[in-house]
Amino acid sequence: MVAGSPQRNPNFKFSLQSMTDAQLCEAIHAVPVLQEDEELVRVDVAGAVGQHHAMMRLRHPVRLQVDGHLGDYAFAMNQDADIRLTGSVRHGVAEGMASGAVRVQGDAGVGAGVAMTGGTLAIFGNAGPRCGAAMRSGSIFVRGDVGDEAGIGAIGGTIVIGGNAGHRLGDAVNNVSVFIRGKALSLAEGVTEAPLRKREELRLGLLLINASIRGDAKEFRRIVPTALLQAENAQRGEVTPNWR
Repeated sequence: MVAGSPQRNPNFKFSLQSMTDAQLCEAIHAVPVLQEDEELVRVDVAGAVGQHHAMMRLRHPVRLQVDGHLGDYAFAMNQDADIRLTGSVRHGVAEGMASGAVRVQGDAGVGAGVAMTGGTLAIFGNAGPRCGAAMRSGSIFVRGDVGDEAGIGAIGGTIVIGGNAGHRLGDAVNNVSVFIRGKALSLAEGVTEAPLRKREELRLGLLLINASIRGDAKEFRRIVPTALLQAENAQRGEVTPNWR
């Protein structure tokens, strides 16, 4: 660790190859954070070579820069931390995340962002099947493609897909906002594609900027329940409360 105050010398350095994950998480939580700091204290973590369950249950407002790739359930149940990983992850990244942000420069496996209740997950490569399954809130951005059943069982939040999607995209019984730039192999029963309305275009543009995802919101389309689209058209874009 680099000693010094978090204001004058903000870099703290640890390694997954010289510490257990429990020791690493304890050290991260011990990094001093001042409420008056305008920027998050940076913590560098080296030695990520595919470890499973790495840095789960972080609850500390720091900026974590992780160099390498990780296995299953990396950063699960994150709160407050702003995490950036230079490589790829396997299954269950950011599962159950409540707040903060996780940015993955590579690919993610099955179940990215499952059961999220808040925060932002950005994947700059591709994501596997069931991305965003059982989401309650929060935002997931995938620059590349996603696998089958993205958003299945989710009841809230936002999923943005920069590439293509697999089978059964969307879920007619949820209130998730799904935006896609490419094509889906198939949609879930009861949902359809629709062009973006102006208010969604503006909202999506801000979300893309927040996730550091390049792209024009105009290139995306919505995936919405067919009944909702019919209600919008009947009310000239105003959604009726009983569209279901």
